[in-house]
Amino acid sequence: MNKIFIIAKKELATNFKSPVAYIILILTISIFNIFFFMIIDENREVSLRDVFRVMEFMFVFLAPLLTMKTFSEEKLSGTMEFLMTTPTTNTAIVLGKYLGSLIFFTLLIIMTTVYYLIIEYFGRPDRLATLSGYTGVWLEGAFFLSIGILTSSWTRNQIVAAISSYTILFLLYFSASFTKYFSGPAETVIQYISTLNHLENFSVGLVTTADTVYYLSGIVVCLVLTRFSIENRLWR
Repeated sequence: MNKIFIIAKKELATNFKSPVAYIILILTISIFNIFFFMIIDENREVSLRDVFRVMEFMFVFLAPLLTMKTFSEEKLSGTMEFLMTTPTTNTAIVLGKYLGSLIFFTLLIIMTTVYYLIIEYFGRPDRLATLSGYTGVWLEGAFFLSIGILTSSWTRNQIVAAISSYTILFLLYFSASFTKYFSGPAETVIQYISTLNHLENFSVGLVTTADTVYYLSGIVVCLVLTRFSIENRLWR
């Protein structure tokens, strides 16, 4: 467990040593601020429901940027082989790198809680819906990061890793649009894999087992596949 935290700390430190991390934080928060005030001004209601939808869409673009170099940079520089020969299990390596990215993402989410303080000051928002909405956004972001880390383990090229991640995320995000072409079990499956449907429930205060299992199982599957990927020489 200690090795996981050491790797996570190193991953987090690497992120903050790069100006890209600060640029991502500043740009993301700036965009969120703009949409927050636009949405509040338009809807005239003390709710973050539509803000959560904007966050979801933004995280589709953000997650690949945060994770594209997680493993691909290690492979390109040759440090991946060294890391795997240390007395650290491959599972610890994957979990440590994932935890580092997740902590960075969590800090970003925490910075947006000021929106809740603003609407709490001017009105009486549904606190349960706000809490569940943030929970859903965090779970979805955690899922997106696991996909980004998986694709980063496939290649030495960061751009290829990002494009692969974008492809998967866009398919998940827009999959509900294809339900009109299917019916029966196929339609049900496509509805279930759509990220839009699951966050919608969280954003209105509805926390279901199916939605929670969707995100958690997705994270576990991606991390397990990442572990297999870094062990398979075909991906190196």
